[in-house]
Amino acid sequence: MAGGGPSTPTKAPPAPPGPPPAAARGPPGGAPGRAHGRGTPPPGSTSWRSRLYRWDMKASPYAFIAPFFIVFGAFSLIPLLYTAWYSLHNVQLANLDGQSWAGLDNYQNLLSSDFFWNALWNTFTIGVISTVPQLLMAIGLAHLLNYKLRGSTVWRVVMLTPYATSVAAATLVFVLLYSWDGGMINWLLEFVGIDPVNWRESDWGSQFAVSSIVIWRWTGYNALIYLAAMQAIPADLYESAAIDGANRWQQFIHVTIPQLRPTILFTVVVSTIGATQLFGEPLLFGGVSGSKGGSEHQYQTLGLYMYDQGWIIGNLGKASAIAWSMFLILLIVAVIQLLVTRRLRKSQ
Repeated sequence: MAGGGPSTPTKAPPAPPGPPPAAARGPPGGAPGRAHGRGTPPPGSTSWRSRLYRWDMKASPYAFIAPFFIVFGAFSLIPLLYTAWYSLHNVQLANLDGQSWAGLDNYQNLLSSDFFWNALWNTFTIGVISTVPQLLMAIGLAHLLNYKLRGSTVWRVVMLTPYATSVAAATLVFVLLYSWDGGMINWLLEFVGIDPVNWRESDWGSQFAVSSIVIWRWTGYNALIYLAAMQAIPADLYESAAIDGANRWQQFIHVTIPQLRPTILFTVVVSTIGATQLFGEPLLFGGVSGSKGGSEHQYQTLGLYMYDQGWIIGNLGKASAIAWSMFLILLIVAVIQLLVTRRLRKSQ
């Protein structure tokens, strides 16, 4: 008041409300109160459910992959190590308990054996005769299938049919085709004025006959691998090549083949491994003398030589040494593949 009486104290403005206590605050964003992040154990870490949850999170991945390692160890790793042990002993099939230490004698006998070097050379020649035409034909067929054709799916199934055929059925059919008396191959040779060939007894003829079985079975399989790789090549590369005036053949040579180098290397390595392990085709093609690779061992591969030493003669120690020699050859092939792959990556 203007009369100078005692003044009435002015009220202070109310303070803004502070944040609620932690216990009163709800979960952010309206999330339910009991929700927890993915991969975190539920509340109550001391309970048996929490321990079971943690054990499940840690052990489940190992349980999922355990069947593979169990099967691999039982049927691959243990036999491999056992074969290595046998290769250092004198072991006979008729007396497995009467083994004696031999050291490297089995390997020394292999290096001094003409039959081993003959089998190694036959494996190499049959591998070259079967692999080179096979992969060349597979690339050509894949190139044809890569363009739009009527019934392309049907043609792809036809390409895979020989691979699905059993080795025994395919080999027996080819035995009839290459028969000395009444075979269709000799009939065609006589039709064009060429003398018939004794395919089982001829050196190069028998190897060509065995290689033709491998070519027939695996060409379509490799063609589908090449086809999948061709379809992954960017279309921009072909369009740029077409703008520069390249025809289809030039596009195939300068675009398709360079892009297929890793796939070609893969198929070469796989075919080499298959050629090193070649067994069923020459065994069935030779009939009674199949394990010998013919009367003169003219198409006896390393696989047949190992089978002959282990199951026909009964010398398991020497057969085990042959098996490990094949394994070492495959390791050399794998190292060569690794070096070539690194060089291709550096060049790109």
